[in-house]
Amino acid sequence: MGDQAYNNILPSYVEMVVGSVMSTEAIKDDQLMQAMFDLNLRYCLEIAQQYWAPYVSHNRPFDSNLIDTIYENELMRSLFMQKKVVVLEFSQYLERYLWPNFIAEKASNHYVMSVVIMLNAKFRERIPVWRCIIERSAQFPIFFRRILHLVLDVEQVTLLERSAIITFLINCFNSVNHKAFPSGVMNDLKLQEVDLVRKEVMKIVSLTMWSNLLPTQREDLFQVNPKLRKIWNKLETNAASETAEEKELLTFERTFMWNLLRIFKQTLADVDDEFNEVGIDGIHFLERCLQLFIDLEALLTTRRFFNAILHASNILVNCALSSLITAEVGGLFCQLVTMLRFYSRFEIDDVTGEPLTHSQMTEMHYTHVMKLQKAAFKYFRESMSDFYLLNVTAVDTRKALIKQFSSMSESELYKVAEYLHLVPSQEFNLDISSNYEKNYLIEMITSRCERRINQLQQLNEQPLYPTEKVIWDENLVPYDQYNGEGVLALNKLNIQFLTFHDYLLRNFNLFQMESTYEIRQDIEDAIFRLKPWAHESNPNETVWGGWARMALPLVEFQIVEVGKPLIGEKSPAVVKADLTINLPRRTDIRAEWEGLRKHDVCFLIRCRPKASVGTKYNIAKPFKEQIDVTLVRGCEIEGMLDSEGKVIEEYAAYEKKTVLEGFTRKFRVWLDENQYRLDTEEQQEDAIDNIYYSFNLLIRRDPKTNNFKAVLATIRQLLNTEFVVPDWLHDLILGYGEPNAAHYKSMNTAVPTVDFCDTFLSYKHLISSFPNTKIVVTTTKDDELVPPFRLTFKELEPQHDLESSIRDTSIVVEPHVIPCRGPYPHVEPRKNIIQFTPAQIEAIKAGMQPGLTMVVGPPGTGKTDVAVQIISNIYHNWPEQRTLIVTHSNQALNQLFEKIIQLDVDERHLLRLGHGEEALETEKDFSRYGRVNYVLQKRLDLLKEVNHFDF
Repeated sequence: MGDQAYNNILPSYVEMVVGSVMSTEAIKDDQLMQAMFDLNLRYCLEIAQQYWAPYVSHNRPFDSNLIDTIYENELMRSLFMQKKVVVLEFSQYLERYLWPNFIAEKASNHYVMSVVIMLNAKFRERIPVWRCIIERSAQFPIFFRRILHLVLDVEQVTLLERSAIITFLINCFNSVNHKAFPSGVMNDLKLQEVDLVRKEVMKIVSLTMWSNLLPTQREDLFQVNPKLRKIWNKLETNAASETAEEKELLTFERTFMWNLLRIFKQTLADVDDEFNEVGIDGIHFLERCLQLFIDLEALLTTRRFFNAILHASNILVNCALSSLITAEVGGLFCQLVTMLRFYSRFEIDDVTGEPLTHSQMTEMHYTHVMKLQKAAFKYFRESMSDFYLLNVTAVDTRKALIKQFSSMSESELYKVAEYLHLVPSQEFNLDISSNYEKNYLIEMITSRCERRINQLQQLNEQPLYPTEKVIWDENLVPYDQYNGEGVLALNKLNIQFLTFHDYLLRNFNLFQMESTYEIRQDIEDAIFRLKPWAHESNPNETVWGGWARMALPLVEFQIVEVGKPLIGEKSPAVVKADLTINLPRRTDIRAEWEGLRKHDVCFLIRCRPKASVGTKYNIAKPFKEQIDVTLVRGCEIEGMLDSEGKVIEEYAAYEKKTVLEGFTRKFRVWLDENQYRLDTEEQQEDAIDNIYYSFNLLIRRDPKTNNFKAVLATIRQLLNTEFVVPDWLHDLILGYGEPNAAHYKSMNTAVPTVDFCDTFLSYKHLISSFPNTKIVVTTTKDDELVPPFRLTFKELEPQHDLESSIRDTSIVVEPHVIPCRGPYPHVEPRKNIIQFTPAQIEAIKAGMQPGLTMVVGPPGTGKTDVAVQIISNIYHNWPEQRTLIVTHSNQALNQLFEKIIQLDVDERHLLRLGHGEEALETEKDFSRYGRVNYVLQKRLDLLKEVNHFDF
C-alpha cells in the first residue's frame, strides 16, 4: 500500500514540473535540479498530509512499507541529502509516524535507519531531541541495540549508513553530559534524558571492555589500580551465573568497541589498497570514527576504561603507517589523528581523574624506556649493549629508536614487543609473529617509548598569530557555507572537561580559530578592494588597482633587532622590525593610521596575484581561487618613529609630541618570536631567501575587535600558572560539581558580619528588606539607629549540633559612625539614594559573600544599580583587595563606571582599561595615562596648598 500511495502521487508531479521546465526557451541544469527538488518537496508533503500530518483529522492507517519506500527512494537514493531530510523532519515524520509505531523486534533495517537519520537531523538543527523518544522509552534499549548491530554489519550496511550511525552514537555520548538545554527547554525531562541515554551508552564503555585486552596488559593496569581488580573479579563472577542469552548480550556489549576499532582498521586498509575501490564514503567513515574516539577520550566518564582499549588496538600505529595520512584527501584525517593522539596521551590519571604533573609523566616515560632496555639486555645482550647501557635521554628520541630497531629482524622485534606487553605471547602460537610486519612492530615500540613533548612547552613554543596555512584551511576554519554535515578538527566545549588545563586549552584553540575566521574575512575584504594585479614585466611586483581603508602597500620592511633566546628557551627574546608606508591623502584615514597605538595588531601580507591588469574580481566566488596570498604574518605595534628613528611615546604631552611632515611614516613593530624561529629553521632547511623581506602589504583591523592576541596571551599565561581558580570554583568549571555548591550558603567560608555601608537609607528600610526575619539591635537609643549598619547573619555562623528547624536565623544590626573627613562640603562622602527592594538586598548580600552570584531580571529592574552597590560594599569592606569588573561590551562597562563614580569610591582607585574610555560621560580621564596624570596633578595640588602656609 505504501508503494502504491507513493507511485500514485509521483507521476502527476513529474508531469507538471518537468512540463513547466520544458516550456521555457532555455533549459538549464540548475533549473531542472531546483524543479526536481520542488517536486520532491510537494509529494513528500502530500504523503505527510495523508499519513501523519497533525492538522488532518483522519490520517491513513500505518503502513511499514511506506517507510521502506521513503527510505530507499528519498533518503538513500539522495545520499541523505540535507534538504530532503529537513523536509521530512519539518513534517514531524519522526514524532507522528516513525517512533509512535516503532516496534524494535519487527522493524526493518530501513525503519531503524530512518529513525537514526531523523534524530541526527534534530541534533544538527539543535532542537529538542528526546521528547518523543521518552514518551515510548521502553523501545529505546532494543532500538539502541539494533543500531549497534547495524554498525558492525559490514555486509548489508553501506559505509554511508554506518557513518550516519556513528554520528548518532556521537550525539548520544554528547547527550550523556548535557545537564540542561541551552534555552531551558525540556528541563523537566533532563533527568529522564540522562537516565535513558546514559544507561545504554555506558554499557559499551564500561570496565567489561577490558576483556579484550591481553592478560598481561590487564594485569599491568590492575597493578596500578588494585581496586579495579576486585571490581573485575566481581563482574566475572556475576557473568558466570547468567543465562546463555544474557551472556550473549554481555559478550556483545563487551566486544562492541573492540570490534568497531577492528572495522576501523580494516576500512583504513581498504582505503589504502589502490585495488579496492572504497571511495570517499570510506574516508568519511574513518573521519566520523575518529571524531567518536576523540569525544570518548575527551570525557572522563568514557575515557576511564576506553583509553586502555584504544592503546591496545594500536589504531594510532595503523593511522601513522597509512598512506591516507600523507595523501591530499587525507588532510582532515591527519588533523583528527593528531587530536586523537593528543588526547590519548593527555596528562591525566584515567581512573582517578587527577591531573598528572610533568615529573609524573616523565617518571612514566622513564619506566617504559627502562623496560625496553631490560628487554634488550635479556634477549640481545651482545648486540645491543650500547643501547641498554646508555641513559634514557640518549635513546628515547624517535630518530634513535627507529635507527636502533631498523637493523633487527621481525622475530627479534616481536620478542621486544612481547616483553613490553604490546602483542600476544608466542607461548601457545609460535607463528603469530608472522602476522606483524616489521614497520608495524617498529612503529608500535617507538610510539610506546619515544620522548613525549610536554604539552605546556609545546603551547609556549606555538605562534599566536595565524599564518596563511591556517587561515585558508577549511578543515579548521570553515566558511559560512558549512552546514554541519562534515567533521571539523576542532575541540568541543562540553559541560565536562578532563582538567582545568584541558578547559583552558580548548578555549584557547577555539578562540584562536574564531579569531582566524574574522581575520580571514578582514584580509579578503581589504585585498578585494585593493584589486591586486600582476605586473606585466616584473613578476615580483604587484599593481594595486583600488584602495582600502584598512590596508596600505608596504614601501619598505627591515628587521632591526633579534634578541638572544632566554635561558631554557629556543626562540629569540624579542624580534623588532621597521616598516614604512605612504599615508593616504584623506585626513580622516590618515589620522586613523597615525592613531595606531601601542600593542595594536596588524598583518604583513605577501600577495602574488596572477590576474592581468584590469581583471575584475568576483567577491561571490572563493577568494583563494582568484588571488594568491603566499605569506601572512602578524605583528604588534610598538610605536611610530620620529625623524631620528626613535619611538614616539604615547603618553607624551600633546604640545611635546613630534609633528611629522609629509605622508611617509615609519612604525616599529614586534614580530612573533616563535614564528620567527620556525621560519628561520625552515629557511635553513630548504635553503631559501629570507621571507620577511618579501612583504608588500600592511593590513590593520578595527581596534574594537582586534584584541585576540592579548586574549590568547592571557590564556597561555593562565596555563603556565599553578593556581588559577579557587577550590570552590574548580570542580564547578570542570562540570563535576553541583551548581549550588558555589552558593555562599553552601560554603564554609561565608562571612557572617559585613558592613552594608550606605545600602540602607534608614532603619525602616532595613526592617522592610528582611521580612519574616528577627532583627536584633545592639543599641536601645532611637537616635543612633541611623545608617550605616553593620549586619551579622546568625545563619552563617557555625551551628553544627542544631537541627535546621531550631537554628538561629536572626540578624544582629550594629549601627556605626563614619569618621569625620573634615569641615568642607566637598570631602563629605557621596551616598546611595536608591531604596532597594528585599530581592535586591538579597542579591547585594549574596554578591558580597565568597562564591558565585547571578543576578537575572528584565530591563529596568535595577541590575546595574545592584552591581554597583555590590562593588562599593566590597570596596569598603575589603579595602586591601582589588576588584576586577568585566562586561560584555564597552557600553555596559561605561554605565557601571559612571555610577561607581557617583558613590563613595576614591577616584585614585579607579582605572578604566581597554578601548571605550573616551565614551565615558565625564571630563576626567580614567585610562592608564590619565591615572598617572591624576597622581602627578594631585602632587602639584598638595604642594600648592603647602605653599599657602607661612613658616
